[in-house]
Amino acid sequence: AEAVEATRGMALTYGGEVCDARFSKCCGGMSETFGSCWEDAPHPYLEPVADTDASGRCFCDTHDMAVLESVLNGYDRESVDFYRWEVTYGADELAQLLRSRSGFDFGDIMELRPLRRGASGRITRLLVRGTCRSMIVGKELEIRRWLSASHLRSSAFDVERTPEGAFLLRGRGWGHGVGMCQIGAAVMGAEGYSWREILKHYFPKATLERIYE
Repeated sequence: AEAVEATRGMALTYGGEVCDARFSKCCGGMSETFGSCWEDAPHPYLEPVADTDASGRCFCDTHDMAVLESVLNGYDRESVDFYRWEVTYGADELAQLLRSRSGFDFGDIMELRPLRRGASGRITRLLVRGTCRSMIVGKELEIRRWLSASHLRSSAFDVERTPEGAFLLRGRGWGHGVGMCQIGAAVMGAEGYSWREILKHYFPKATLERIYE
């Protein structure tokens, strides 16, 4: 309540308009542009930001449970490999998953090839090549939906084939990565950064101003 009262009437603005201040759970080291995730509309205040301090240390690379408990629900803390993560799918498992999630039968999956990436490395166009069909999927949310029974943590991943023929996805971050990184912001707060400094870090082109009393 004190925080709400202390910031009463304050808003992030750009060009005289209140900002569409997006946020995600963990950017993985670099935030993403708006257009990589949604429509190709200009949002200059949602530009890529390196989530690092002056020394190059990444804010959201943390396993400090006190910090994580301040921003994550219990079920979200069951696994803390959000900054860097890995998922492995067997060839048959991936074929079945894609058929179930996309509604298309690709046959045996021959290749997952990133065709385009955003500033943070999140894939925005992915080629899925199978023995029955090939398709390009994007943007990032649809890629995540196709490649998980729920949603893949992010589309910032690299694809490797294991000697057994499985598909190994090595990924970064959790969520779309646009705007404020919740875990990075929590770490900044725990380290003594003010709320003004945190907002300036994630929205460097926005203006913080009082729009009502």
